[in-house]
Amino acid sequence: MTFEEYVASRGPALVRLARLLTGDEHRAEDLTQDVLSRAYVHWRRISRADRPDVYVRRMLVNANNSWWRRRSSRELAVDTVVDRPQRGDLGGEVADRDEMWRLILGLPDRQRAVLVLRYYEDLDDATIAQILDCSPVTVRTHAMRAFANLRERCGVPAKNGSRP
Repeated sequence: MTFEEYVASRGPALVRLARLLTGDEHRAEDLTQDVLSRAYVHWRRISRADRPDVYVRRMLVNANNSWWRRRSSRELAVDTVVDRPQRGDLGGEVADRDEMWRLILGLPDRQRAVLVLRYYEDLDDATIAQILDCSPVTVRTHAMRAFANLRERCGVPAKNGSRP
């Protein structure tokens, strides 16, 4: 597969993954463009790998993590008081979804990456482990901690022995 064919077939999915990792559409596009430009230089080697998509996704996750490491890119989060919408209206559902995404964006990088790769990219633990360069057990641990973190921040009591 040529680089152009790869980008044509997987480009939109990579932008979607970046959007879910960053929480910002414009930064996601920049991040994807940066990763694809670096992948282009090494495409011959990447395309020979068993699963080039795993390699490029790993590049995307690592690039997102590197962006957050730079001190100049830190933003201060401020609490805003939002009126709770009425149930049953479309605006309320959108507000709930937006609130959940804000909670997910507040997770540590690895936990957020695991949730995005598992539930939005629909990848199994072994593939996520390859992308994040860790073991499948570590993937499950990050998922468990992410859900515990979300439950705590939402005020939902943790159940002993429950799974997400």
